[in-house]
Amino acid sequence: MTRSWPVVAAMFLALGGLSAVVGYEMAPPRPAQWREIAWPFPRDGWPAGRAFRCGTAECGTEVEVYLRPKLGFCNCDSGAADDDEVDRVSDVDMISPRFVPLKAGDVVHVAGMPGRIRAYDLDGSRTAIGVAVSHRCDLMAVAAQGRGDAARVQRVTLKFLESREIRAWMTAAMEGR
Repeated sequence: MTRSWPVVAAMFLALGGLSAVVGYEMAPPRPAQWREIAWPFPRDGWPAGRAFRCGTAECGTEVEVYLRPKLGFCNCDSGAADDDEVDRVSDVDMISPRFVPLKAGDVVHVAGMPGRIRAYDLDGSRTAIGVAVSHRCDLMAVAAQGRGDAARVQRVTLKFLESREIRAWMTAAMEGR
């Protein structure tokens, strides 16, 4: 009986170590080192939203994302239906009043909400991404900016918006909670 005790203890240690590794590997990924920053824009007719920054080391390029709900602002029938609406409502104009669309926008789904996404050139060295998604008569406006090509900034932005924490916040904000 005394010889089996070390074997049992070793099995418990091995099982505990294996459980820790599996738990770590199965844990949901955190958004790549995004940190919340202060809302950088002056007050307007809408409440301030949330702003986040991810550095070059973590995201491949420095990106800032600004998002806020605009409750009661959206066309209840068609939502964010065209590029003109994305230009008007996505808050890209707060980053820079001179934004030039790079191409036509695309249909997008963010946090289960349909809408449109569009890329812009700000000044030749910065790219902006505008996103407008809707739920019922409410709109979630998202603007992002970063250095580098538009495809990378857009990819990083969409990955961030699909993180569990941000999806949950967007859903709650659109329901007025």
